[in-house]
Amino acid sequence: MIEIKLPELGEEIEKAVVSCLYCQAGDRVKEGDDIVELTTDKATFNVSAEKSGVIKKILVKEGDTATIGQTLAIIE
Repeated sequence: MIEIKLPELGEEIEKAVVSCLYCQAGDRVKEGDDIVELTTDKATFNVSAEKSGVIKKILVKEGDTATIGQTLAIIE
């Protein structure tokens, strides 16, 4: 099981808003596939799958605010 977490964003940014989910529970993803799009005051960026597998659970929804280190999704 792999937890996809919100990475360090630098420049004292501690949170980001989930602007788009690219997959849902049950979807198969490959390493490098985008899982979620996040927006901060300064930028928009994607968080990708670290490994190939099946999305077991999405722990955020569009509009949620996520903090650094928070688990966004779980890949099995």
